[in-house]
Amino acid sequence: MKFTKIFTVVYLVLIATVAFAQEMTEDEWQGEMNRLTEKKVSLTKELTDLQNDVNKTKAELDALASYDDCMSELYALVGGTKADIDAFRKKVNALEAKIDRKEGPKADRQAELDALKANKLSALPEFYNKVHNELQRKLDAWVDVQAEIVKQDIDYEVVKGDHLWGIAKKDQHFGNAFAWPMIYKANRDKIKNPDLIYPKQVFRIPNLTEEEKAKYDKIRRNYKPAPAPAQ
Repeated sequence: MKFTKIFTVVYLVLIATVAFAQEMTEDEWQGEMNRLTEKKVSLTKELTDLQNDVNKTKAELDALASYDDCMSELYALVGGTKADIDAFRKKVNALEAKIDRKEGPKADRQAELDALKANKLSALPEFYNKVHNELQRKLDAWVDVQAEIVKQDIDYEVVKGDHLWGIAKKDQHFGNAFAWPMIYKANRDKIKNPDLIYPKQVFRIPNLTEEEKAKYDKIRRNYKPAPAPAQ
């Protein structure tokens, strides 16, 4: 049954083709044949050109060195091997983890980073930006909390002739006499009257925040001493 259907279809196509051909003149038939022949030649040329392009591309790929060979040549330029690169990568990652955890002392981490920067392997594209830029920015942004605490816990022993104004004015403290209330507030348990302090007393000199520094600097700039009394 299936064969019969196929035969019927082919038969009908042949009849249609013959009928179409019978309607064409000999010149029309020849023109159509010439057109189809030219198209065949054109398509054959395109196929040949494409095959040549494929062969050329294959030849270029065969001439290229493998990825591993290229990387080996790159490593050789900086005097290293794949094993050296792997070891250097571990050092970079380990240092980054220490910095992210703020594993102090900070000076030791800076020394480690400086050693990595001095290594020729840091010039490789994989490492250059991280070692010479990213890790340094992280270190620069690292606030050493322990150092800040030590700075805040400065003790000062009062000597004869001292007053809060003068203590605050000292360069090693605030360098600004108008900030004396900060010493008073930090030592309220020892200072009953800010005008009365005594030798041998030990006061804690707090560290001013940037906001507090700005506040007392503004007070100092705007201060205008009272005019001298008329004689």
